[in-house]
Amino acid sequence: MSQSFGARLAEAMDRQGPLCLGIDPHAELLQTWGLNDDPAGLETFSKTIVQAAAETTGVAALKPQVALYERFGSAGFAVLEETLELARQANIVTIADAKRGDIGSTMAGYAQAWLADGSALAADAVTLSAYLGYESLRPALDLALANNRGVFVLALTSNPEGASVQHAAENGESVAKRIVEAVAHDNADSEELGSIGLVVGATVTSAAERLNIDLARANAPILAPGYGSQGAQAAEIRAGFGQAWDNVLVNSSRAILRQGPEISALHAAIEHSRKDLSVK
Repeated sequence: MSQSFGARLAEAMDRQGPLCLGIDPHAELLQTWGLNDDPAGLETFSKTIVQAAAETTGVAALKPQVALYERFGSAGFAVLEETLELARQANIVTIADAKRGDIGSTMAGYAQAWLADGSALAADAVTLSAYLGYESLRPALDLALANNRGVFVLALTSNPEGASVQHAAENGESVAKRIVEAVAHDNADSEELGSIGLVVGATVTSAAERLNIDLARANAPILAPGYGSQGAQAAEIRAGFGQAWDNVLVNSSRAILRQGPEISALHAAIEHSRKDLSVK
């Protein structure tokens, strides 16, 4: 990969729009599709979603939820490896939603798994948790940049418990703001969209304003879960992110996935979301 992750993602969003399709193989979704909740059902589910994304316009990235593969142990990871490879063959950007975070050699191990060339689990980007300190992520940040991959660092999440940590302030500056500023520093030298991204819930953009967080200045791709089933509407998301909107990758999972298993129905749901998110 000769281009940076940020540049590749920006091109995909320009071409396809801002939709990130989550691959969330919940047991209830597998059942809705008439599949068994086992590795075989997981494989059929995942392959179908990649095929649906590859055969239509409107999906800038695919985001497999790692925990829902991990629950099947090594068999689940084998399906995840295959899913990432199929997306790679279809030239679709992938984000492994693993939310990894640790220190020292352990963080370096996670980085090797998700960001190293030659790793069967390597995705274009991986989600990370910085709540052992932003610099604890340095092995992953450095490896991602060295390999033209990316990361998305949790900044503001929509779960009610998140505010107790993310909004906590020292000398008037919240934890979330310090994370966003650290990302801005790492992206400062990029003339294009940075490769160090942020996760900001689509339903909590008002918190960024209250905490005096300038998301646009971070020059970061922003992964925004919460559209669709979690209640955030396209117009609200666009208004909430304001000047940062052009950098926002809007995630939708269950609202689209529930329309399967027919490829045509998935295509229709993707197209509906694409049009909805493109309305200004």
